[in-house]
Amino acid sequence: MAAAAAAAAQERGFPKIDFAGVGQADTGSPGWEAVRDQVMEALGSYGCFEAVYDRVTPQLRGLILDMAAEELFPLPLEAKIKNTSDKPFGGYLGQISGFDYESLAITDAPLPHGAPRFCGLLWPNGNPDFCEKAYTFSKKLGELEEMVRRMVLESLGVAEYHEEQSASTWYLLRFSKYGAVGDGEEEEQEGERKKAGYMAHRDVNTLAIVCQLNGVDGLEVDSGDGQWIPAKPSSPTSYFVIAGDAFRAWSNGKVTAPLHRVDVGGEDTRYSVMLFSVPKDEAVIQAPAELVDEQRPSLFRPFAFGEFLRFCVTEEGMKAKCKLSAYCGRAAAAEAAEA
Repeated sequence: MAAAAAAAAQERGFPKIDFAGVGQADTGSPGWEAVRDQVMEALGSYGCFEAVYDRVTPQLRGLILDMAAEELFPLPLEAKIKNTSDKPFGGYLGQISGFDYESLAITDAPLPHGAPRFCGLLWPNGNPDFCEKAYTFSKKLGELEEMVRRMVLESLGVAEYHEEQSASTWYLLRFSKYGAVGDGEEEEQEGERKKAGYMAHRDVNTLAIVCQLNGVDGLEVDSGDGQWIPAKPSSPTSYFVIAGDAFRAWSNGKVTAPLHRVDVGGEDTRYSVMLFSVPKDEAVIQAPAELVDEQRPSLFRPFAFGEFLRFCVTEEGMKAKCKLSAYCGRAAAAEAAEA
């Protein structure tokens, strides 16, 4: 029975939404509205969908992969650890016992200063070619993120908040490498530990756009009924859009923030890159009055995003099954919404 349910979940997959011919200037057009309806349905039901988005060419994706695999991750550790941040999860991640995993992040990647600042820390000459391509790539993904977010706000009838929300948002581009596991028994056991270690979690930010760079699968998303659905891109221009806790709270639960994980341990190294839209630390996450009424009371107390982020890395936050509910959930309202 469980195996049949898992197979059915995998076959079902996620909504696939084609953004061809739809851009930021097309607000209000029939094409925009058709895509908007699909986006809201997907993020309301799953919190995730596959976006087919051809404004980033397969050629640029290939160059991003080459730079990550051949230039970025081979850097000596003493260079990579210069990628620091005053925010939790904002810089270099790696060197964790039992995990063959490394990740580096560019703050403000879609802005002209983001990549040069990052590259200036890691390469003596600043690596202008890497800067140019990372900037172009993240700028295009940022345009997709902004379209998706605008579509959600329009669907909820609160489009007037889009400019305010955008002004309190910044972006992080994160490159990740998941190491291959060999064939030996000891390596297989280590591989099992690695699989277990990439635990299920919800993102704390607004939206994430995930790009699997080299064809090695691993991303899985909880379907909502306990089944894990592999997020397998169907085309060279596919990306996965995943909503986080900040959007769930801001929308008063109209947007779902799904559990997801990366299941690694195969014989091939996995490379991915993700663009996160993140509220500024001082941004107060609070559902607009238009999204709260007697039938759907406020599910979460207002909170400053930076304080929530810091809670997430405390012992209490790390142990919480749902960090958002543990930090600011209104139990009675949440129970009523789930009834």
